[in-house]
Amino acid sequence: MQPAQITVVVIVYNDADRIATAVESALAQGDAVGEVIVVDDASTDGTREAVDALATRHPRVRPLHRTENSGGCGSPRNDGISAAAFPYVMFLDSDDVYPEGAADALLAEAAPGIDVVAGQCVRRELPEEHDTVWAPALYDTTAGATLPGTVLKGITAHPEFLIDTLSVNKLYRRDFLAEHAAVFPDGAFHYEDFVFTAKVYAAAPRMAVIDTPVYVWHVRRADAALSISLRRATLANWEHRVEAHRRVVEVFRTAGQDALAVAAQTKFLDYDLPMYVRELAQRAPDYRAGWWAHARTYLAGFDDAAYEAAEAPSRWLARSLTAWEQPVELDRVMGLAAQPPCLLPPPYTNAAGEPVLSGRQPEVLLDGLTALPPHKLPVTVNGTAFVGRTLGFTLTIPELHGLLGPLDPKRVVLRLTDQREALPAKIREQPLRRTADSWQAAFEVTAKDLTDAARLVSWRVQADVVCAGGERIPAEVRAAHPGVARRRVVPRLGRPLLVQVHVTPRGALMVRIAGGVHGMLDVVRRRLQRLLAR
Repeated sequence: MQPAQITVVVIVYNDADRIATAVESALAQGDAVGEVIVVDDASTDGTREAVDALATRHPRVRPLHRTENSGGCGSPRNDGISAAAFPYVMFLDSDDVYPEGAADALLAEAAPGIDVVAGQCVRRELPEEHDTVWAPALYDTTAGATLPGTVLKGITAHPEFLIDTLSVNKLYRRDFLAEHAAVFPDGAFHYEDFVFTAKVYAAAPRMAVIDTPVYVWHVRRADAALSISLRRATLANWEHRVEAHRRVVEVFRTAGQDALAVAAQTKFLDYDLPMYVRELAQRAPDYRAGWWAHARTYLAGFDDAAYEAAEAPSRWLARSLTAWEQPVELDRVMGLAAQPPCLLPPPYTNAAGEPVLSGRQPEVLLDGLTALPPHKLPVTVNGTAFVGRTLGFTLTIPELHGLLGPLDPKRVVLRLTDQREALPAKIREQPLRRTADSWQAAFEVTAKDLTDAARLVSWRVQADVVCAGGERIPAEVRAAHPGVARRRVVPRLGRPLLVQVHVTPRGALMVRIAGGVHGMLDVVRRRLQRLLAR
Protein backbone atom coordinates (compact mmCIF):
# COMPACT_ATOMS: atom_id res chain seq x y z
CA MET A 1 0.00 0.00 0.00
CA GLN A 2 1.35 3.42 -0.98
CA PRO A 3 1.57 5.86 1.95
CA ALA A 4 -0.83 8.79 1.81
CA GLN A 5 0.96 11.98 0.76
CA ILE A 6 -1.57 14.31 -0.89
CA THR A 7 -4.27 16.66 0.31
CA VAL A 8 -6.79 17.47 -2.42
CA VAL A 9 -8.57 20.79 -1.88
CA VAL A 10 -11.99 20.92 -3.59
CA ILE A 11 -13.87 24.21 -3.60
CA VAL A 12 -17.62 24.40 -4.16
CA TYR A 13 -20.42 26.94 -4.20
CA ASN A 14 -24.03 26.04 -5.04
CA ASP A 15 -23.05 22.95 -7.03
CA ALA A 16 -24.90 20.19 -5.21
CA ASP A 17 -25.51 18.16 -8.36
CA ARG A 18 -21.84 17.92 -9.38
CA ILE A 19 -19.81 17.93 -6.18
CA ALA A 20 -20.03 14.16 -5.67
CA THR A 21 -18.56 13.43 -9.13
CA ALA A 22 -15.61 15.73 -8.47
CA VAL A 23 -14.90 14.33 -5.00
CA GLU A 24 -15.21 10.74 -6.16
CA SER A 25 -12.67 11.39 -8.93
CA ALA A 26 -10.25 12.56 -6.22
CA LEU A 27 -10.94 9.55 -3.99
CA ALA A 28 -10.47 7.25 -6.99
CA GLN A 29 -6.82 8.37 -7.20
CA GLY A 30 -6.11 5.73 -4.57
CA ASP A 31 -4.02 5.53 -1.42
CA ALA A 32 -1.75 8.45 -2.38
CA VAL A 33 -4.61 10.82 -1.53
CA GLY A 34 -4.79 11.00 2.24
CA GLU A 35 -7.66 13.47 2.46
CA VAL A 36 -10.08 15.40 0.32
CA ILE A 37 -10.88 18.73 1.96
CA VAL A 38 -14.14 20.09 0.54
CA VAL A 39 -14.50 23.82 1.22
CA ASP A 40 -18.11 24.92 0.85
CA ASP A 41 -18.24 28.69 0.30
CA ALA A 42 -21.54 29.21 2.18
CA SER A 43 -23.74 27.50 -0.42
CA THR A 44 -27.52 27.95 -0.30
CA ASP A 45 -28.71 25.11 -2.57
CA GLY A 46 -28.18 21.90 -0.64
CA THR A 47 -24.44 21.65 -1.30
CA ARG A 48 -23.72 21.60 2.43
CA GLU A 49 -25.88 18.51 2.89
CA ALA A 50 -24.32 16.84 -0.17
CA VAL A 51 -20.81 17.45 1.19
CA ASP A 52 -21.73 16.15 4.65
CA ALA A 53 -23.22 13.03 3.05
CA LEU A 54 -19.97 12.42 1.22
CA ALA A 55 -18.03 12.77 4.47
CA THR A 56 -20.32 10.22 6.11
CA ARG A 57 -19.67 7.68 3.37
CA HIS A 58 -15.95 8.38 2.90
CA PRO A 59 -13.64 8.82 5.92
CA ARG A 60 -11.06 10.66 3.79
CA VAL A 61 -13.51 13.49 3.02
CA ARG A 62 -13.18 16.49 5.38
CA PRO A 63 -15.84 19.18 5.02
CA LEU A 64 -15.05 22.83 5.77
CA HIS A 65 -18.13 25.04 5.75
CA ARG A 66 -17.60 28.79 5.44
CA THR A 67 -20.24 30.91 7.18
CA GLU A 68 -19.99 33.79 4.68
CA ASN A 69 -19.59 33.60 0.93
CA SER A 70 -16.23 35.00 -0.16
CA GLY A 71 -17.34 36.08 -3.64
CA GLY A 72 -14.39 34.32 -5.29
CA CYS A 73 -12.33 31.15 -5.42
CA GLY A 74 -9.22 32.35 -3.59
CA SER A 75 -10.41 32.39 0.04
CA PRO A 76 -11.82 28.83 0.04
CA ARG A 77 -8.65 27.50 -1.56
CA ASN A 78 -6.55 29.30 1.06
CA ASP A 79 -8.70 27.71 3.77
CA GLY A 80 -7.94 24.32 2.27
CA ILE A 81 -4.20 24.99 2.12
CA SER A 82 -4.19 26.05 5.79
CA ALA A 83 -6.05 22.88 6.82
CA ALA A 84 -3.94 20.47 4.73
CA ALA A 85 -2.35 17.67 6.74
CA PHE A 86 -0.23 15.98 4.05
CA PRO A 87 3.07 16.98 2.38
CA TYR A 88 1.59 17.73 -1.06
CA VAL A 89 -1.43 19.73 -2.18
CA MET A 90 -3.60 19.55 -5.29
CA PHE A 91 -6.63 21.65 -6.26
CA LEU A 92 -9.93 20.62 -7.84
CA ASP A 93 -13.05 22.61 -8.76
CA SER A 94 -16.47 21.14 -8.08
CA ASP A 95 -17.48 20.99 -11.76
CA ASP A 96 -14.28 19.30 -12.98
CA VAL A 97 -12.65 15.89 -12.44
CA TYR A 98 -9.29 14.18 -12.22
CA PRO A 99 -8.55 11.50 -14.81
CA GLU A 100 -7.53 8.07 -13.61
CA GLY A 101 -3.91 7.92 -12.42
CA ALA A 102 -3.39 11.71 -12.19
CA ALA A 103 -2.10 11.73 -8.60
CA ASP A 104 0.28 8.81 -9.16
CA ALA A 105 1.68 10.39 -12.32
CA LEU A 106 2.40 13.67 -10.52
CA LEU A 107 3.73 12.01 -7.38
CA ALA A 108 6.09 9.83 -9.41
CA GLU A 109 8.03 12.96 -10.39
CA ALA A 110 8.01 14.52 -6.92
CA ALA A 111 11.53 13.43 -6.03
CA PRO A 112 13.37 15.09 -3.12
CA GLY A 113 14.08 18.72 -4.02
CA ILE A 114 11.13 19.02 -6.41
CA ASP A 115 8.72 21.78 -5.37
CA VAL A 116 6.09 21.56 -8.11
CA VAL A 117 5.07 18.99 -10.70
CA ALA A 118 3.07 20.33 -13.66
CA GLY A 119 1.01 18.10 -15.94
CA GLN A 120 -1.36 18.23 -18.86
CA CYS A 121 -4.83 19.76 -18.52
CA VAL A 122 -7.53 18.64 -20.94
CA ARG A 123 -10.35 21.06 -21.83
CA ARG A 124 -13.49 19.02 -22.41
CA GLU A 125 -16.37 20.75 -24.20
CA LEU A 126 -19.70 19.48 -22.90
CA PRO A 127 -22.04 17.94 -23.86
CA GLU A 128 -20.03 17.06 -27.00
CA GLU A 129 -17.07 15.69 -24.96
CA HIS A 130 -14.64 17.21 -27.41
CA ASP A 131 -11.16 17.31 -25.82
CA THR A 132 -8.27 19.68 -26.48
CA VAL A 133 -4.99 20.04 -24.61
CA TRP A 134 -4.55 23.27 -22.68
CA ALA A 135 -1.28 25.04 -23.58
CA PRO A 136 -0.21 22.35 -26.10
CA ALA A 137 3.12 24.10 -26.77
CA LEU A 138 4.05 23.29 -23.16
CA TYR A 139 2.47 19.88 -22.58
CA ASP A 140 1.62 18.14 -25.84
CA THR A 141 4.66 16.44 -27.33
CA THR A 142 2.69 15.60 -30.48
CA ALA A 143 2.32 19.37 -30.99
CA GLY A 144 6.05 19.95 -30.55
CA ALA A 145 6.30 20.47 -26.78
CA THR A 146 9.86 19.85 -25.56
CA LEU A 147 9.63 20.53 -21.81
CA PRO A 148 7.88 17.32 -20.65
CA GLY A 149 10.46 15.07 -19.02
CA THR A 150 12.57 18.01 -17.83
CA VAL A 151 13.03 19.77 -14.50
CA LEU A 152 13.08 23.57 -14.55
CA LYS A 153 14.83 25.75 -11.97
CA GLY A 154 12.29 28.53 -12.12
CA ILE A 155 10.94 29.70 -15.45
CA THR A 156 13.27 32.63 -16.20
CA ALA A 157 14.88 30.61 -19.00
CA HIS A 158 11.43 29.50 -20.21
CA PRO A 159 9.13 32.55 -20.04
CA GLU A 160 6.78 30.76 -22.42
CA PHE A 161 5.56 28.96 -19.28
CA LEU A 162 3.71 32.14 -18.33
CA ILE A 163 0.93 31.02 -20.68
CA ASP A 164 0.02 28.38 -18.08
CA THR A 165 -1.89 30.33 -15.46
CA LEU A 166 -3.74 27.30 -14.08
CA SER A 167 -3.37 26.18 -10.48
CA VAL A 168 -5.28 22.91 -10.88
CA ASN A 169 -2.90 20.94 -13.14
CA LYS A 170 -0.08 20.82 -10.62
CA LEU A 171 1.13 19.08 -7.47
CA TYR A 172 2.66 21.44 -4.88
CA ARG A 173 4.94 20.74 -1.96
CA ARG A 174 2.97 22.23 0.92
CA ASP A 175 6.05 23.56 2.75
CA PHE A 176 7.17 25.34 -0.44
CA LEU A 177 3.87 27.21 -0.57
CA ALA A 178 4.19 28.16 3.11
CA GLU A 179 7.84 29.27 2.82
CA HIS A 180 7.03 31.66 -0.01
CA ALA A 181 3.57 32.80 1.13
CA ALA A 182 2.15 31.47 -2.12
CA VAL A 183 -1.56 31.93 -1.54
CA PHE A 184 -4.52 33.13 -3.60
CA PRO A 185 -5.96 36.64 -3.42
CA ASP A 186 -8.79 36.68 -0.92
CA GLY A 187 -12.36 37.82 -1.43
CA ALA A 188 -14.17 38.69 -4.64
CA PHE A 189 -11.07 38.61 -6.82
CA HIS A 190 -11.44 36.97 -10.22
CA TYR A 191 -8.67 35.31 -12.24
CA GLU A 192 -7.09 34.48 -8.89
CA ASP A 193 -5.10 31.66 -10.53
CA PHE A 194 -3.05 34.28 -12.38
CA VAL A 195 -1.74 35.79 -9.15
CA PHE A 196 -1.20 32.47 -7.38
CA THR A 197 0.80 30.96 -10.23
CA ALA A 198 2.85 34.18 -10.48
CA LYS A 199 3.76 33.82 -6.80
CA VAL A 200 4.77 30.21 -7.43
CA TYR A 201 6.84 31.08 -10.52
CA ALA A 202 8.43 34.10 -8.79
CA ALA A 203 9.76 31.79 -6.07
CA ALA A 204 11.83 29.92 -8.71
CA PRO A 205 10.58 26.41 -7.90
CA ARG A 206 12.27 23.27 -9.07
CA MET A 207 9.43 22.17 -11.32
CA ALA A 208 9.10 18.84 -13.09
CA VAL A 209 7.02 18.86 -16.27
CA ILE A 210 5.10 15.84 -17.58
CA ASP A 211 2.80 15.29 -20.55
CA THR A 212 0.37 12.99 -18.72
CA PRO A 213 -3.23 14.26 -18.46
CA VAL A 214 -3.79 15.16 -14.81
CA TYR A 215 -6.90 17.37 -14.93
CA VAL A 216 -10.12 17.55 -16.94
CA TRP A 217 -11.51 21.07 -17.22
CA HIS A 218 -15.18 20.92 -18.13
CA VAL A 219 -16.34 23.71 -20.44
CA ARG A 220 -20.11 24.20 -20.30
CA ARG A 221 -20.99 27.03 -22.67
CA ALA A 222 -24.75 26.43 -22.33
CA ASP A 223 -24.85 26.80 -18.55
CA ALA A 224 -26.97 29.57 -17.08
CA ALA A 225 -24.04 30.57 -14.85
CA LEU A 226 -20.90 30.62 -17.00
CA SER A 227 -17.42 30.18 -15.59
CA ILE A 228 -15.34 33.35 -15.22
CA SER A 229 -13.25 32.60 -18.31
CA LEU A 230 -16.43 32.42 -20.44
CA ARG A 231 -17.91 35.72 -19.23
CA ARG A 232 -15.94 37.90 -21.61
CA ALA A 233 -19.10 39.63 -22.85
CA THR A 234 -19.05 41.88 -19.78
CA LEU A 235 -16.71 44.82 -19.41
CA ALA A 236 -16.18 43.83 -15.78
CA ASN A 237 -14.57 40.59 -16.96
CA TRP A 238 -11.94 42.53 -18.90
CA GLU A 239 -11.35 44.84 -15.93
CA HIS A 240 -10.89 41.83 -13.63
CA ARG A 241 -8.42 40.25 -16.05
CA VAL A 242 -6.41 43.46 -16.33
CA GLU A 243 -6.29 43.87 -12.55
CA ALA A 244 -5.13 40.26 -12.16
CA HIS A 245 -2.43 40.83 -14.76
CA ARG A 246 -1.34 44.06 -13.08
CA ARG A 247 -0.92 42.08 -9.85
CA VAL A 248 1.10 39.42 -11.70
CA VAL A 249 3.57 42.04 -12.93
CA GLU A 250 3.73 43.50 -9.42
CA VAL A 251 4.50 40.06 -7.94
CA PHE A 252 7.44 39.58 -10.29
CA ARG A 253 8.79 43.09 -9.73
CA THR A 254 8.56 42.69 -5.94
CA ALA A 255 10.47 39.41 -6.19
CA GLY A 256 13.21 41.08 -8.23
CA GLN A 257 12.18 39.10 -11.31
CA ASP A 258 12.11 42.05 -13.73
CA ALA A 259 12.69 39.84 -16.76
CA LEU A 260 9.57 37.83 -15.92
CA ALA A 261 7.60 41.04 -15.31
CA VAL A 262 8.41 42.18 -18.85
CA ALA A 263 7.74 38.69 -20.21
CA ALA A 264 4.31 38.76 -18.51
CA GLN A 265 3.52 42.03 -20.29
CA THR A 266 4.61 40.48 -23.60
CA LYS A 267 2.39 37.47 -22.93
CA PHE A 268 -0.51 39.86 -22.33
CA LEU A 269 0.14 41.52 -25.71
CA ASP A 270 0.43 38.20 -27.55
CA TYR A 271 -2.36 36.26 -25.82
CA ASP A 272 -4.81 38.13 -23.58
CA LEU A 273 -5.26 41.26 -25.70
CA PRO A 274 -5.96 39.50 -29.05
CA MET A 275 -8.46 37.17 -27.33
CA TYR A 276 -10.70 40.12 -26.45
CA VAL A 277 -10.07 42.05 -29.67
CA ARG A 278 -11.25 39.08 -31.75
CA GLU A 279 -14.66 39.40 -30.08
CA LEU A 280 -15.15 43.18 -30.41
CA ALA A 281 -17.46 42.79 -33.42
CA GLN A 282 -19.90 40.91 -31.18
CA ARG A 283 -20.02 43.68 -28.57
CA ALA A 284 -22.30 46.70 -28.25
CA PRO A 285 -20.89 50.17 -29.00
CA ASP A 286 -20.85 51.19 -25.33
CA TYR A 287 -18.85 48.06 -24.46
CA ARG A 288 -16.34 48.78 -27.24
CA ALA A 289 -15.88 52.37 -26.10
CA GLY A 290 -15.38 51.40 -22.47
CA TRP A 291 -13.11 48.48 -23.32
CA TRP A 292 -10.99 50.61 -25.67
CA ALA A 293 -10.52 53.37 -23.10
CA HIS A 294 -9.59 50.90 -20.35
CA ALA A 295 -7.17 49.01 -22.60
CA ARG A 296 -5.46 52.23 -23.76
CA THR A 297 -4.84 53.30 -20.18
CA TYR A 298 -3.37 49.94 -19.18
CA LEU A 299 -1.18 49.45 -22.25
CA ALA A 300 0.30 52.94 -21.94
CA GLY A 301 2.20 51.77 -18.85
CA PHE A 302 3.90 48.77 -20.50
CA ASP A 303 7.68 48.63 -20.83
CA ASP A 304 9.11 49.32 -24.27
CA ALA A 305 10.92 45.99 -23.98
CA ALA A 306 7.56 44.18 -23.74
CA TYR A 307 6.44 45.71 -27.03
CA GLU A 308 9.74 44.87 -28.72
CA ALA A 309 9.55 41.21 -27.64
CA ALA A 310 5.92 40.77 -28.76
CA GLU A 311 4.95 39.22 -32.07
CA ALA A 312 4.80 41.94 -34.73
CA PRO A 313 0.99 41.85 -35.27
CA SER A 314 0.42 41.98 -31.50
CA ARG A 315 2.72 45.00 -31.28
CA TRP A 316 0.87 46.79 -34.09
CA LEU A 317 -2.44 45.93 -32.48
CA ALA A 318 -1.43 47.34 -29.09
CA ARG A 319 0.00 50.49 -30.67
CA SER A 320 -3.22 51.10 -32.58
CA LEU A 321 -5.04 51.08 -29.25
CA THR A 322 -2.66 53.56 -27.66
CA ALA A 323 -2.56 55.79 -30.77
CA TRP A 324 -6.27 55.87 -31.67
CA GLU A 325 -8.59 57.43 -29.11
CA GLN A 326 -11.73 55.66 -30.32
CA PRO A 327 -12.51 52.11 -31.55
CA VAL A 328 -12.22 52.79 -35.28
CA GLU A 329 -11.37 50.61 -38.30
CA LEU A 330 -12.23 47.53 -36.26
CA ASP A 331 -11.93 45.19 -39.25
CA ARG A 332 -8.26 46.11 -39.60
CA VAL A 333 -7.65 45.91 -35.86
CA MET A 334 -9.41 42.54 -35.52
CA GLY A 335 -7.47 41.23 -38.50
CA LEU A 336 -4.27 41.64 -36.46
CA ALA A 337 -5.85 39.52 -33.71
CA ALA A 338 -6.98 36.73 -36.05
CA GLN A 339 -5.42 33.25 -35.89
CA PRO A 340 -3.22 33.59 -37.86
CA PRO A 341 -3.11 37.40 -38.12
CA CYS A 342 -3.89 39.14 -41.39
CA LEU A 343 -3.28 42.67 -42.68
CA LEU A 344 -6.35 43.71 -44.60
CA PRO A 345 -6.05 45.54 -47.91
CA PRO A 346 -5.60 48.21 -49.11
CA PRO A 347 -1.96 48.73 -48.12
CA TYR A 348 -1.01 52.11 -46.67
CA THR A 349 2.36 53.84 -46.45
CA ASN A 350 3.51 57.07 -44.82
CA ALA A 351 5.34 59.98 -46.47
CA ALA A 352 8.60 58.07 -46.15
CA GLY A 353 7.16 55.04 -47.95
CA GLU A 354 7.05 52.92 -44.79
CA PRO A 355 4.09 50.53 -44.25
CA VAL A 356 1.48 51.83 -41.79
CA LEU A 357 -1.74 50.31 -40.47
CA SER A 358 -4.11 53.04 -41.68
CA GLY A 359 -4.10 56.05 -43.96
CA ARG A 360 -6.86 57.79 -42.02
CA GLN A 361 -5.85 57.46 -38.36
CA PRO A 362 -2.77 58.55 -36.36
CA GLU A 363 0.23 56.67 -37.65
CA VAL A 364 0.90 53.11 -36.48
CA LEU A 365 4.12 51.99 -38.13
CA LEU A 366 4.19 48.34 -39.21
CA ASP A 367 7.76 47.97 -37.99
CA GLY A 368 9.28 44.57 -38.61
CA LEU A 369 6.85 43.64 -41.39
CA THR A 370 9.50 43.31 -44.09
CA ALA A 371 11.71 41.20 -41.79
CA LEU A 372 9.07 38.57 -41.05
CA PRO A 373 9.76 35.02 -42.29
CA PRO A 374 7.30 33.87 -44.98
CA HIS A 375 5.28 31.63 -42.66
CA LYS A 376 4.54 34.63 -40.41
CA LEU A 377 3.48 37.08 -43.09
CA PRO A 378 -0.01 38.45 -42.24
CA VAL A 379 -1.47 37.48 -45.61
CA THR A 380 -5.16 38.04 -46.34
CA VAL A 381 -7.10 35.37 -48.24
CA ASN A 382 -10.55 36.52 -49.35
CA GLY A 383 -13.14 33.90 -50.23
CA THR A 384 -16.48 33.66 -51.99
CA ALA A 385 -18.66 30.57 -52.09
CA PHE A 386 -21.35 29.10 -54.32
CA VAL A 387 -23.82 26.63 -52.83
CA GLY A 388 -25.17 23.80 -54.97
CA ARG A 389 -24.68 20.05 -55.15
CA THR A 390 -21.07 21.05 -54.88
CA LEU A 391 -19.63 23.89 -52.86
CA GLY A 392 -17.63 26.23 -55.03
CA PHE A 393 -14.94 28.44 -53.50
CA THR A 394 -12.97 31.22 -55.13
CA LEU A 395 -9.94 32.39 -53.15
CA THR A 396 -8.19 35.69 -53.84
CA ILE A 397 -4.85 36.63 -52.25
CA PRO A 398 -3.99 40.35 -52.50
CA GLU A 399 -0.39 41.51 -52.65
CA LEU A 400 1.08 42.51 -49.29
CA HIS A 401 3.31 45.59 -49.56
CA GLY A 402 5.23 43.93 -52.36
CA LEU A 403 6.34 41.00 -50.17
CA LEU A 404 4.46 38.19 -51.91
CA GLY A 405 5.64 38.80 -55.48
CA PRO A 406 9.30 37.93 -54.79
CA LEU A 407 8.18 34.71 -53.08
CA ASP A 408 6.29 33.73 -56.27
CA PRO A 409 3.10 32.06 -54.92
CA LYS A 410 2.38 28.98 -57.04
CA ARG A 411 -0.40 27.01 -55.35
CA VAL A 412 -3.01 27.35 -52.63
CA VAL A 413 -4.22 24.56 -50.37
CA LEU A 414 -7.83 24.80 -49.16
CA ARG A 415 -8.40 23.19 -45.77
CA LEU A 416 -11.86 22.59 -44.36
CA THR A 417 -11.59 21.51 -40.72
CA ASP A 418 -14.40 20.31 -38.47
CA GLN A 419 -14.75 22.75 -35.59
CA ARG A 420 -15.05 19.80 -33.20
CA GLU A 421 -12.14 18.01 -34.91
CA ALA A 422 -14.24 14.82 -35.00
CA LEU A 423 -14.18 14.44 -38.80
CA PRO A 424 -11.02 14.38 -40.91
CA ALA A 425 -10.07 17.61 -42.65
CA LYS A 426 -11.00 18.01 -46.31
CA ILE A 427 -8.00 19.20 -48.30
CA ARG A 428 -7.93 20.44 -51.88
CA GLU A 429 -5.08 22.04 -53.82
CA GLN A 430 -5.11 24.23 -56.92
CA PRO A 431 -2.57 26.29 -58.88
CA LEU A 432 -2.74 30.05 -58.50
CA ARG A 433 -3.42 32.43 -61.37
CA ARG A 434 -1.69 35.81 -61.18
CA THR A 435 -3.70 38.97 -61.82
CA ALA A 436 -2.50 42.56 -61.69
CA ASP A 437 -2.22 42.82 -57.90
CA SER A 438 -3.40 39.45 -56.57
CA TRP A 439 -3.48 35.67 -57.07
CA GLN A 440 -6.63 33.57 -57.52
CA ALA A 441 -7.80 29.94 -57.52
CA ALA A 442 -11.15 28.12 -57.65
CA PHE A 443 -12.22 24.94 -55.86
CA GLU A 444 -15.14 22.53 -55.73
CA VAL A 445 -16.07 20.31 -52.78
CA THR A 446 -18.95 17.82 -52.80
CA ALA A 447 -21.46 18.81 -50.13
CA LYS A 448 -22.18 15.23 -49.04
CA ASP A 449 -18.48 14.76 -48.19
CA LEU A 450 -18.93 17.37 -45.46
CA THR A 451 -21.96 15.75 -43.83
CA ASP A 452 -22.44 13.91 -40.56
CA ALA A 453 -25.97 12.49 -40.33
CA ALA A 454 -25.88 12.73 -36.53
CA ARG A 455 -25.29 16.47 -36.17
CA LEU A 456 -24.80 19.89 -37.68
CA VAL A 457 -21.16 20.19 -38.76
CA SER A 458 -19.38 23.55 -38.76
CA TRP A 459 -16.34 23.69 -41.03
CA ARG A 460 -13.59 26.27 -40.66
CA VAL A 461 -12.25 27.47 -44.00
CA GLN A 462 -8.47 27.89 -44.00
CA ALA A 463 -5.74 28.06 -46.61
CA ASP A 464 -2.00 27.65 -47.11
CA VAL A 465 -0.30 29.73 -49.79
CA VAL A 466 2.56 27.67 -51.24
CA CYS A 467 5.41 29.58 -52.85
CA ALA A 468 8.02 28.60 -55.44
CA GLY A 469 10.68 27.92 -52.80
CA GLY A 470 8.37 25.66 -50.80
CA GLU A 471 7.44 28.33 -48.26
CA ARG A 472 3.93 27.88 -46.84
CA ILE A 473 1.94 30.84 -45.53
CA PRO A 474 -1.11 29.85 -43.42
CA ALA A 475 -4.22 32.04 -43.45
CA GLU A 476 -7.82 32.11 -42.28
CA VAL A 477 -10.14 32.57 -45.26
CA ARG A 478 -12.17 35.75 -44.86
CA ALA A 479 -15.47 36.58 -46.52
CA ALA A 480 -14.77 38.76 -49.55
CA HIS A 481 -17.97 40.70 -48.79
CA PRO A 482 -21.02 40.34 -46.48
CA GLY A 483 -23.13 38.97 -49.35
CA VAL A 484 -21.09 35.76 -49.26
CA ALA A 485 -23.37 34.44 -46.49
CA ARG A 486 -26.20 32.30 -47.86
CA ARG A 487 -28.31 29.23 -47.05
CA ARG A 488 -29.72 26.58 -49.36
CA VAL A 489 -31.38 23.19 -49.15
CA VAL A 490 -29.58 20.85 -51.53
CA PRO A 491 -31.80 17.98 -52.80
CA ARG A 492 -30.32 14.53 -52.46
CA LEU A 493 -31.72 11.03 -52.81
CA GLY A 494 -32.81 9.80 -49.38
CA ARG A 495 -32.40 13.01 -47.38
CA PRO A 496 -31.77 16.67 -48.23
CA LEU A 497 -28.81 18.70 -47.01
CA LEU A 498 -29.12 22.11 -45.41
CA VAL A 499 -25.99 24.04 -46.46
CA GLN A 500 -25.15 27.44 -45.01
CA VAL A 501 -22.19 29.63 -45.89
CA HIS A 502 -21.70 31.63 -42.71
CA VAL A 503 -19.66 34.75 -41.98
CA THR A 504 -18.48 35.05 -38.38
CA PRO A 505 -18.70 38.43 -36.61
CA ARG A 506 -15.00 39.01 -37.27
CA GLY A 507 -15.42 38.26 -40.98
CA ALA A 508 -14.14 34.68 -41.26
CA LEU A 509 -15.80 32.26 -43.66
CA MET A 510 -17.43 29.08 -42.32
CA VAL A 511 -19.62 26.35 -43.81
CA ARG A 512 -22.39 24.65 -41.83
CA ILE A 513 -24.02 21.47 -43.12
CA ALA A 514 -26.88 19.47 -41.64
CA GLY A 515 -27.98 16.19 -43.15
CA GLY A 516 -30.50 13.63 -41.96
CA VAL A 517 -33.04 13.87 -39.15
CA HIS A 518 -30.47 14.20 -36.36
CA GLY A 519 -28.61 16.94 -38.19
CA MET A 520 -31.80 18.92 -38.77
CA LEU A 521 -32.80 18.46 -35.12
CA ASP A 522 -29.38 19.80 -34.12
CA VAL A 523 -30.12 22.94 -36.15
CA VAL A 524 -33.49 23.38 -34.40
CA ARG A 525 -31.92 22.82 -30.97
CA ARG A 526 -29.24 25.45 -31.59
CA ARG A 527 -31.81 28.00 -32.77
CA LEU A 528 -33.93 27.41 -29.67
CA GLN A 529 -30.85 27.88 -27.46
CA ARG A 530 -30.08 31.20 -29.17
CA LEU A 531 -33.69 32.37 -28.75
CA LEU A 532 -33.69 31.44 -25.07
CA ALA A 533 -30.34 33.18 -24.57
CA ARG A 534 -31.81 36.38 -26.00
